[in-house]
Amino acid sequence: MKRIRVAGLSVFLLVQASLACADTVAGKNLYVQRCSMCHGADLRASGPLAHKSDPPTPDLTTPSFRKRLAAYPGVIVSSIILRPNGDLIPRTLRENGVKLAPHPWSVKDFRDLNEYMAGMISRSR
Repeated sequence: MKRIRVAGLSVFLLVQASLACADTVAGKNLYVQRCSMCHGADLRASGPLAHKSDPPTPDLTTPSFRKRLAAYPGVIVSSIILRPNGDLIPRTLRENGVKLAPHPWSVKDFRDLNEYMAGMISRSR
């Protein structure tokens, strides 16, 4: 009976790890497709459009951004992407000839993106 419990726990942990990995993959895909052109693959504002926006693209690995992301997970990301009072991101893309199809953002997208970014930021220290 003990072996069955251990085996069951092992399967459960493998499934959880697979699901977490899938979310990270989804977050990475969103980041690469929609964010890296400005923030860069390293999240340090190293993308080709980083210095073409006004204000310039922020480095997401700074201690202040890490603190904000930890304090308000997902809120920071969603408030920037869905900001109702401006179009800095779309304007920067338009002005630089980047055509990016609209994306129907979901709560899961924000969670996945937040999880991916948090993981990347923690590894960048």
